[in-house]
Amino acid sequence: MLLALAIAAVTLVVVATVVLPLMKGARAAPGRASFDRAVYRDQLKELERDRARGLIDADQTAAARLEIERRLLAADARPEVATARRSGSPALAIALALLLPAAATGIYLALGAPGAPDEPYAGRGPERALAAAEGRHGDIAGALAALEKDLAANPDDAEKWLLLARSAATLGQWQKSATAYQKALVLTKSRPDVASAYGEMLVFAAEGIVTPRAQEAFTAALARNPKDMAARYYLALAEAQAGNAQAAIDGWQKLAAEVADPELRDRLRARIADAASSAGMAAPALAAPAGPSAEDRARAEKMTPAERQDMIRGMVDGLAAKLRSDPEDFEGWMKLARAYGVLDEHDKAADAYEQAARLKPEDPRIPLAEAEALIVDHAPQVPLPERAVALWRRVDMLDPQQPAALWYLGLAAAQQRRLAEASGYWQRLLPLLPADSDQHKMVAAAIAALKDKQ
Repeated sequence: MLLALAIAAVTLVVVATVVLPLMKGARAAPGRASFDRAVYRDQLKELERDRARGLIDADQTAAARLEIERRLLAADARPEVATARRSGSPALAIALALLLPAAATGIYLALGAPGAPDEPYAGRGPERALAAAEGRHGDIAGALAALEKDLAANPDDAEKWLLLARSAATLGQWQKSATAYQKALVLTKSRPDVASAYGEMLVFAAEGIVTPRAQEAFTAALARNPKDMAARYYLALAEAQAGNAQAAIDGWQKLAAEVADPELRDRLRARIADAASSAGMAAPALAAPAGPSAEDRARAEKMTPAERQDMIRGMVDGLAAKLRSDPEDFEGWMKLARAYGVLDEHDKAADAYEQAARLKPEDPRIPLAEAEALIVDHAPQVPLPERAVALWRRVDMLDPQQPAALWYLGLAAAQQRRLAEASGYWQRLLPLLPADSDQHKMVAAAIAALKDKQ
């Protein structure tokens, strides 16, 4: 009887949830995308006013309008939080109130098993594990097969080899992943992060043994990036496997002094203990991590916002001072660049990205981030900074299919009235965009506008 009452109550709640909204309309507040669109429309009006007052010429107006329209389209592409107005439908509400319970009852009597004992899903471990594995691995395996087919036709795409390597690693196919990383390593001209990942897959394929080929990969990664943690970890493991316990412990202790992640520190502690035990040594205490202590964090929680901002400023300044004495720390420069971005000091962020790019000159993502930092507060009607344009040219040399670089290079050329050059960049950009997307339509319209002026 109690179960029947509970089911009836739940049914009433469900019916009310479905029916009540149909009895009246609903209005939602506009979301962030609506706000952004209003701002960009105001910018278009302001641009026209500047043009009417003679502050900017027709070509500058056209270039600025293109950039504002690009931002407007980007805002349109973002999902809107607000919901559309709905009109009430009392007749439909009454019909659903009567039909939903009856339909549910009929379906259950036809297909259900009222007399079967319940078994909680949490207790069906094998069933849950199988469902999760089949769903996850089935999707990845299908994508993997499609990717391999694509690479057979286009074997010079480094990013797709990297995607194949990561996907194969997700499925535990270590040797296939290592082979893909090896292909990517050649195409990226021995990029250190790729060399490190390649070495790790070789270790996994060898069931935890750091093979000579893996050691070569890790050594090559460290030669380009001395802070690579994975390479340092596995080279210390290679020392332990070769019987050099003290060298292994020293390597892991240096690593422990730079990390605060509890899981990684536990892993290092276990490795040090195993190496010490195999050599008949007493295991040393794990090196304390650099950075704020628990006491420092507790003190920070009691600070006012201004005091906390001063503390952050001190930490950023400290990192900058450390990098002046250790300018080869790639991860440090990237961390400093992101920190300056958080502090809205975008010029300093760009300078930090430039130092990082010096250490990884073949990585197009770094000059792209630097250029983005330079134009955060850039007004659309003002010519793009020459420094940013030079960075996009560098990105274009490293990755000729980078859409952001092609767009801005075309925009910079249009602003300087080099219309044929602008059209060339945007002609290259057009096939990289989905044919039915608003971005594709916008670029096509920009190219048509340039042809009318030529």
